Formats: sequence, C-alpha cells, structure tokens
Amino acid sequence: MSLHKIFRVIIMGPPGSGKGTVSARIIKSFLLKHISSGDILRANINAKTELGLLMKSCIDQGQLVPDDVISRLILKDLRALENSSWLLDGFPRTVSQAEALEDAYSVDSVLNLNVPFQTIKERLTSRWTHLPSGRVYNIDFNPPKVPGLDDVTGEPLVQRDDDSPETVTRRLRSYETQTEPVLEFYRCKGVLQTFSGTETNKIWPHVEAFLHKKFPSIQQGVA
Repeated sequence: MSLHKIFRVIIMGPPGSGKGTVSARIIKSFLLKHISSGDILRANINAKTELGLLMKSCIDQGQLVPDDVISRLILKDLRALENSSWLLDGFPRTVSQAEALEDAYSVDSVLNLNVPFQTIKERLTSRWTHLPSGRVYNIDFNPPKVPGLDDVTGEPLVQRDDDSPETVTRRLRSYETQTEPVLEFYRCKGVLQTFSGTETNKIWPHVEAFLHKKFPSIQQGVA
C-alpha cells in the first residue's frame, strides 16, 4: 500500500508505562517506522562515542541526557526518514526538545499513556531486561518464553539497577517535573490523546482503534 500522506506520531508516558510494548504493537499493525531514543542512546554507548560516554555518565547518575545532545541525535535519524511515516518513542522529554522537534517537523498526533505511578513502581520490580538489545520483559504480563532467558537469543536477562525502588521513584519525579510540561505543550497544539489505565493489554485496543480512525491510510491489509 502506498502512502498518500506522511504521518508523524509520538508516544509518551512515564518510564514503565508500557511504551515499548505499545510501540511494538503499533509498528506491527501500521506502516510506521519506529524511532526509539533508547536504541539511539544504546548504539552510541555501545560504540563508546564521545557522546555515548557522556550519555552513559548521565544515565548512570539517573539524569536526563542534555537537550542539545539528544535533539541532535534524534533529528539526525529523522532526517533519514524524510519520506516515511514514523513513531517516535522516548523523545521529546522536555519542552526544549519538543520545540527543537517542532522547528523541524509537524507532529500529527501524540499518544500519552497515563498509568498511575504506584502501578509503575509495582510493575518495574517485576521487569527484566536483555541488555544487548534493550528488550524488556515483565514476569506478570509479558514474561519470556523461558524464565530468565531472552526469547530471541536465549541469553540471560538481568534486573537493572535503575529498576530499584529508590531509582524508580527518582525517575518518576524527574518525569513529572520535566516531561509533563511537554504534554501541556502538545495539548495546547490540539494533538494530544491520552489513554489511561493500569494494564497495557487493556489500553492497547483503545490506542489501536484511535489510530485506525485517525490515520486510515496507514492501515495494513488484513488477510
């Protein structure tokens, strides 16, 4: 199916709100390219670039990567997708980043996953990660096929230090103070759509229905 219009969508929500799971379902069901700030950060960190080392230092301290650094990295990747519809995950996280994106691209819709912080705290203590790829599992609702092992590689999963209760609380506070103003930024532009709930599997059908209605031309054929 050829696209008649380029659609640009952002997905937002606190860490642990299910953005990764919902993003995977969106790109499977719709003709969208997935741009993940986390993937870009990991690529630079694994390559030990100058920016990668700087970012690792920030992340290890539970801090956000400087706006100008992450904005340059994300916009560079987006420029390679000028003629594609895309889903942007993990960016922007501050109003400054949102303004940098706005200067370059017009965003069609912002999907906000509104999950209570208490639910997230409980969820993250059950989260296990395959560090090389960034794939995340949850033993309660998205468990690996074999306990403790990645579905794709069979390599061991680990529980990251930043999923500890203290770090989770700090990350949620950082989100609240720095990222929630971004929601207001997009609310004022009339492109924010919020989906509330405590379970990803119950939130997803509403996200899917909204996208089918909002962007019918990016639906994939169904056999």
